[in-house]
Amino acid sequence: MTENIKIFTLGDALITFNPSETGPLRYVPSFTRKVGGAELNFAIGCARLGMDTKWVSRLGGDEFGRVIYNFARGEGVDMTDVEFIDNYPTSLNFKEIRQDGSGKTFYYRYQSPILTLEPKDITEKMFEGINLIHLTGVFLAIDPKNLEIAKKVLEIASEKEIMVSFDPNIRLKLWTLEQAKAAYTEILPSVDILLTGLDEIEMINGDASDQALETFAERFNIEQLVIKDGGNGSRLYQKGTWHSKAAFKVTVVDTVGAGDGFDAGFIYAVLHGYSAEDALEFANGSGALVTTVSGDNEGLPYLQEVLAMVRKEKIIER
Repeated sequence: MTENIKIFTLGDALITFNPSETGPLRYVPSFTRKVGGAELNFAIGCARLGMDTKWVSRLGGDEFGRVIYNFARGEGVDMTDVEFIDNYPTSLNFKEIRQDGSGKTFYYRYQSPILTLEPKDITEKMFEGINLIHLTGVFLAIDPKNLEIAKKVLEIASEKEIMVSFDPNIRLKLWTLEQAKAAYTEILPSVDILLTGLDEIEMINGDASDQALETFAERFNIEQLVIKDGGNGSRLYQKGTWHSKAAFKVTVVDTVGAGDGFDAGFIYAVLHGYSAEDALEFANGSGALVTTVSGDNEGLPYLQEVLAMVRKEKIIER
């Protein structure tokens, strides 16, 4: 990897089953196996952009756990602090897609191996050379204990003066909005970069007007408040000023993973000294490319692909 920029993230990963046909899940005869998980998608996105990336997790001591482990390792993710746990099945989810494009996700996360991760398992050695720590609300939602693990991570981040980014990634199938808001209130004072969807910040704050968002950022002392708004582009509130960039026009195939791709792109840009507008443009390009490919992380782009989009260069195919 280049330039020795190192990223840390932790969280659960899943085997995702995509349906072979549209319609109610009970009528779908077969599925395609994929690998997913918000934090793992982010880790893969960072690795493809050329950054060293450490992912901390627990996987079931089963064949699905091996699938995830081998896949992530093949993408160049540092798996040093990933362990296999017997008698805890690797998490699964099944997607249902209706003919109009809408869908549902059915989670099978009971006794997830990530439940065996304890605050004591988080050690200072894990953070040697780390430039940025990325956390998401998905990890917090899986089990109440995970808030204490996150706080242990943030405590070490403060001691070592490591930058922290956070994506709320609200999953209301895993917990209530009230539980999410209570946990975020404890996390946000330690966050430097908040990467949130417009709909998410409206749920969290109750008001997504510029003035309300400015007050929110000042309340939690968030240095960079990034608003992801899909096809409308993205915005950044930093040092009392709003910056914005329009979205790239692409043919959207699948939006899953686009937010994780955006996050990886924005973090890459920040750690490489991009200006506010250039960081948003790079992140928009990274997220847009994800939507052109079906799957959770198959479309996460390599650095050359994002640079080509941002610079409006044509990649020679043959």
